[in-house]
Amino acid sequence: MIDPSVYENVKARLHRHLISKTNFIQEKDALNEDQIKIWVDNAITALCQESDIVITLEDRARLIREVSGSASNLGPIRPLLDDKDVSEIMVNGYRHVYAQKAGKMYLTDIKFDNNVHLMHSIQTLLTTSGTSRRVDKSSPYVDFSLTDGSRVNVLLPPCSLSGPVMTIRKFSRDISTLENLIELGMLNRSMAAFLVAAMKAKLNVVFCGPTGSGKTTILNVLSQHIPNEERVITIEDTSELHLLQEHVVALQSKPSNIEGKGAVSIRDLFINSLRMRPDRIIVGEVRGEEILDMIQSISSGHSGMLAIIHADSPEECFSRMITMMLMSGIRLNGDQIRRQIATSVDLIVHSELFLDGVRRVANITDLRYDKETDRVTLEDIFSFKQERIDDTGRVQGAWMMNRKLPSFVDKFVKRNVRLPQDFLQ
Repeated sequence: MIDPSVYENVKARLHRHLISKTNFIQEKDALNEDQIKIWVDNAITALCQESDIVITLEDRARLIREVSGSASNLGPIRPLLDDKDVSEIMVNGYRHVYAQKAGKMYLTDIKFDNNVHLMHSIQTLLTTSGTSRRVDKSSPYVDFSLTDGSRVNVLLPPCSLSGPVMTIRKFSRDISTLENLIELGMLNRSMAAFLVAAMKAKLNVVFCGPTGSGKTTILNVLSQHIPNEERVITIEDTSELHLLQEHVVALQSKPSNIEGKGAVSIRDLFINSLRMRPDRIIVGEVRGEEILDMIQSISSGHSGMLAIIHADSPEECFSRMITMMLMSGIRLNGDQIRRQIATSVDLIVHSELFLDGVRRVANITDLRYDKETDRVTLEDIFSFKQERIDDTGRVQGAWMMNRKLPSFVDKFVKRNVRLPQDFLQ
């Protein structure tokens, strides 16, 4: 590889060559990505011959990747979007671009020319996503999904004091099976077998964890084990669920228009979905009073509900559900709400991002209600016990299994779902 300062000089000269000696600027909007890369490759050849420059194949490939990425209007973050090992990209104004790789966050050397350049890339991403949403001074924030399923959040001044801020949470299509999750160390085979059985038995499951802990990834993988004959309805703010079944109806909330009208909330969609003859409803994220409709629909016979809630532990998840129920204005006291949630939700699956960058299912918890004592308890069926961090920074520990019969065992019997022999005693 050539010296970094020499490389940057060649890159700057290549930009000038494309602008001043070709009609690339006029043609680029009509070109696809492969055609842009060919154009840049030809420009490198011409520049090298013209100026007697010698570069390695590695530097040539890097130039093609970076210059074509910038030229295709996605800006200098294109290499990060193409890097499969990068899970999140955080742009804090045009001068600071952070990335997360293997669970670790670092400041990259990538910069935009200025905030105008950054805004141009943001608007291009928004346009190519196919969404009808917008972001400007009158509506300074937006959530949308890219065509590959990655989720983008944008916040503009005056709400942001750092200039335009963009966060991209990338969706990995390489994690699509339980075997992938096991290989990555997210869970073990006993846990996988149990969760597959839970899907088949139509348990009501809440997936919880902090941001970036793998909640949606786990739900996506487990949803593949929902029987194909079921009619599945998904409800989200931003499209992140990618189910492989044929009979899936995907619903997405809608923000208000420029006049402040026409908004369609998650709760609106949930209420409507109950009239759509669902066999199973999946809520991308529960944040507010839609929890009331979810719990009441389970009580009225809509079993097999799957939902995501942001929470740091199973206990915190249960507390958040109680808080959201209270915020809905329901006229029940705290004990009655706890009882209603505990009799509706069967399992809480809690995932965490550990210090070694590995996402693990830390708890699979049975939410139990004892009628005799009128008590609600949370008992782990599986839990990860961290023992130490070794010299390489790897977390050492093991999953522990509680063989106590779960409170929902009758649902396995009712639907003729069998766990592996001697799984639970």
